[in-house]
Amino acid sequence: MQHTVLIVDDDPVQCRLMQGVCERAGYCVVTMQDGQLAIDLLRSSDGDRVGVVMLDLLMPNLSGMELLEELKRFRPELPVIVLTGQGGVDTVVKAMQAGAADFFVKPASPERVVVSLRHVLDVKHLRGEVKRLQRRHDGGLAFNDLLESSPSLAACAKMGEKAASSTIPILITGESGVGKEMFARAIQGCSARSGGPFVTVNCGALPENLVESILFGHEKGAFTGATSKHAGKFQEAHGGTIFLDEVGELPLEAQVKLLRVLQEGEVDPVGAKRPVKVDVRVISATNRNLETEVASGSFREDLFYRLNVFPIHLPPLRERKADIPELIKHFISKYNAEENREVRGVRHEVLEVLVDQDWPGNVRQLENTIFRAVVLSAGKWLCADDFPLLADAFEEAGIASGPPPAMDHDGPANTVDGETAALAYYDHDHDAAPVPLPFLDGDGHIRPLADIERDLIEMAIDLYKGQMSEVARRLGIGRSTLYRKVQEQNIEVKRAS
Repeated sequence: MQHTVLIVDDDPVQCRLMQGVCERAGYCVVTMQDGQLAIDLLRSSDGDRVGVVMLDLLMPNLSGMELLEELKRFRPELPVIVLTGQGGVDTVVKAMQAGAADFFVKPASPERVVVSLRHVLDVKHLRGEVKRLQRRHDGGLAFNDLLESSPSLAACAKMGEKAASSTIPILITGESGVGKEMFARAIQGCSARSGGPFVTVNCGALPENLVESILFGHEKGAFTGATSKHAGKFQEAHGGTIFLDEVGELPLEAQVKLLRVLQEGEVDPVGAKRPVKVDVRVISATNRNLETEVASGSFREDLFYRLNVFPIHLPPLRERKADIPELIKHFISKYNAEENREVRGVRHEVLEVLVDQDWPGNVRQLENTIFRAVVLSAGKWLCADDFPLLADAFEEAGIASGPPPAMDHDGPANTVDGETAALAYYDHDHDAAPVPLPFLDGDGHIRPLADIERDLIEMAIDLYKGQMSEVARRLGIGRSTLYRKVQEQNIEVKRAS
């Protein structure tokens, strides 16, 4: 998700200068000249899009200090960069004590502004990762912690939220790497067992002769080497959730005991004289087709029906390509913070190749690929050379290796902002004559930039017959940015039949 910068300054000249700096650095910008209007925006549903605030301290009606204090009450995690014409030590101290993340005196150099933005956003992302990992550790991970923009995954999340309100057994199916364990943790985090133990068991990695002992426990002396009593995984998960990953690989003997746990709510430790009651929510997962396993006799039919009460299928990444740009941005931010790098993003032609890949290893493979690229990158924008394992794909797409095209200090040379895109349109590879866009309204005044941009996008979509990859390439913007603008401006897309 692209970061939106909210600039709050009653000086229209300073507002415009800061807006230009931020937009050239690749950020979306919203400007306000009144503190109360900024508060109203941040309290609205659109306020969630704001990732950082640049705030002037001296303003009429509601001062910057008062706005800072208000933000601490309802958006304490939102980073604020204070800019003011007064640079005294007392002012700096008060601003920092009020919660400001950074501070500089106007006029500030563009480089100083961009560095500050990147720093506070990296820190914000790192703090978010720490909190998310803490919620995962405490069993409080929720579905809003998962990245989900495709309708198919959003539908899965809705099913998971419904299932979380009960103790119904859940079977999560999907290919390796789609995030079945994270999804199971989100189910627990939304349930009444949130905060309880979450015990993960990789059924495919259990030694065959120790499966029953590991799952259900054993008594001292139950077998050679059992020198002390051992509580199994089900007893460890008492009051919480047990996640049986790759449950299809359990041996038949263990499947019988697992069936008893589901039916009776009790386990039989090896060598025990009586069963032990357990209160456990069972979520299982597999990348196999268990119906086929049942037909072949390698999985018990009665156990399958006990586990498959509430099935949820997580689609592979190749079926939800709309998620890939957002996942890439998330992983870049994550590894920028962890590895102290300053990668700004992916060049749009490279992003198209990444989106077009099948990703057989799904999200796990994509994350490792981006991690490697961030470490390899020598520039601020990931290029083809940063993905050596995808060299054939880039060659097939006609993307040459070697240094990327020239870039300025703020962003890639072939990326344009709204102002540049609205100037003119001419297709040199077609026979069509240049089509002028109306810059003036009926009264002879300049039309709003957003209206001109909309006209240009509509013209490009019409000219290239709805081929969105080509439209994005010609406009010099990423495909995900194009789709966002199309959605925001409610532009109709008609593709050639």
